[in-house]
Amino acid sequence: MFADLHTTVISWYAVQARDLPWRRPGTTPWGVLVSEVMSQQTPVSRVAPVWEQWMARWPRPHDLAAAAPADVLRAWQRLGYPRRALRLRECAAAVVERFAGAVPMTEEELRTLPGVGEYTAAAVASFAHGRRALVLDTNVRRVLGRVVEGRALPPPCLTVAERRRAAALLPQDAALSVRWNEGVMELGAQVCTARAPRCDACPVADRCRWRLAGAPADPDAHRRRGQPWHGTDRQARGRIMARLRALPDGASLAEDELLAPLRTASTDPGQPERALASLLVDGLVAEPVAGRYALPT
Repeated sequence: MFADLHTTVISWYAVQARDLPWRRPGTTPWGVLVSEVMSQQTPVSRVAPVWEQWMARWPRPHDLAAAAPADVLRAWQRLGYPRRALRLRECAAAVVERFAGAVPMTEEELRTLPGVGEYTAAAVASFAHGRRALVLDTNVRRVLGRVVEGRALPPPCLTVAERRRAAALLPQDAALSVRWNEGVMELGAQVCTARAPRCDACPVADRCRWRLAGAPADPDAHRRRGQPWHGTDRQARGRIMARLRALPDGASLAEDELLAPLRTASTDPGQPERALASLLVDGLVAEPVAGRYALPT
């Protein structure tokens, strides 16, 4: 029933896929897992150079598990959400301790690892191990919603109906399912984008229900909230982390010195201290000496 759709998307992907480093021959399952964690809420254009440096330094779970937290946080650079870096280190330790250093193959086992949720487990099972798995990220949901259901954007939260529709579309053959997952995800990333879809370049535009219906507006637009950055606690946290990453090993900053730039720039008097306190709770900042702060060791 869906064979023609599968063939069209997979053939398009074979020609149009971006040359991302983790897609190249020889990439290990661990390399795929690292790429998936790094790519969460982060554009792959920013991830690619960091991933290459990371894998050159810590090519195996054993290597990352033995790394100092401060080194891991510095290597994460400005990818955002630095808790992911520490969770990835915890994940490496779990792979070493519980799976003898080999990234597990099943979704069930993958989901027992720190920082690995439903999507990441399915993606690693599919892209690293070639298993049939239902990979549903934002890009996939958007493509399937437009082509099959005629929606401008998927609902704010994944629904049972979405899951059933995607499962019905997933090829039964494992190898074919991997290429389908890759193709739909890439189509959403490159062509069927959220704000400016390039329908003229879409290989399935002639059967896209959303396009054929005249591209109706998003019925859930009023429910979606943007994620502000400037002036937020997230930005303040990022500035604190940037200052600490720039310190040499063993160095620390007094609170006044660490927070002075934030206190000057912030319109919220309590924000610098609040941001620092949250970083301490998350384990991203340590207080090796009372009143002085550094990356965790």
